[in-house]
Amino acid sequence: MDIKNKTVVITGGAQGLGFAMATQMAELGANLALVDMQDEVLAEAKAELVKLDVKVETYVANVSIETEVETVFNNIVSDFGAVHVLINNAGILRDGLLLKAKDGVVTAKMELSQFQSVIDVNLTGVFLCGREAAAKMVESGEGGVIVNMSSVARAGNMGQTNYAAAKAGVVAMTTTWAKELGRFGIRVGAIAPGVIRTKMTDAMKPEAKERLVKMKPVGRLGEAEEIAHTAKYIIENDFFTGRVVEVDGGIRL
Repeated sequence: MDIKNKTVVITGGAQGLGFAMATQMAELGANLALVDMQDEVLAEAKAELVKLDVKVETYVANVSIETEVETVFNNIVSDFGAVHVLINNAGILRDGLLLKAKDGVVTAKMELSQFQSVIDVNLTGVFLCGREAAAKMVESGEGGVIVNMSSVARAGNMGQTNYAAAKAGVVAMTTTWAKELGRFGIRVGAIAPGVIRTKMTDAMKPEAKERLVKMKPVGRLGEAEEIAHTAKYIIENDFFTGRVVEVDGGIRL
């Protein structure tokens, strides 16, 4: 797919990886529909992206709430005419061990709310946005591309029962959707990043950051622009579908 003049929807698109991908899409001439939870950060993102001479609209929504997602995609089609690309990027972290114990006595357990909150956004949110984007693509008759954000943690990672389960589910949905939606001209791919340099990693203690760097054969953390480059590849390569691209610097959790 040629990205120029296409409508690209990015959830969690106002900051971090989402904003990096939005910037690259805008540089390639795409029009942007950014979905996020905070009006202020959306406004800031839009102010930067419109400088690239593309159409940018913003939408406040919780991707885990069905009615809000349905409304957002209806509004996007009303504003842009069609949805050509969805980048399912919105996600949260609520890390914690399954349980803690000392001397054979369990002292703490991961609360259901801690587990469910991550599943709601990182898995259910991907499902809802993917479903609505696919419906709009089918109705337009133009096909499209869905890019889902997974993680290297999908293979399992200590302290991330909720996150790992969600990200593994994202890959399973990606493969399933590629099989189901191919007949409509819709391709579906996933990206599994390793540890990417963000405001959160920049704020880590030097020794903690050093341990992460040493785990990577490339000897550094990833950059958000490198994930954006991978999204570009999936969108532009018309023979790519049903697969996950690992962009992790060779790390194995």
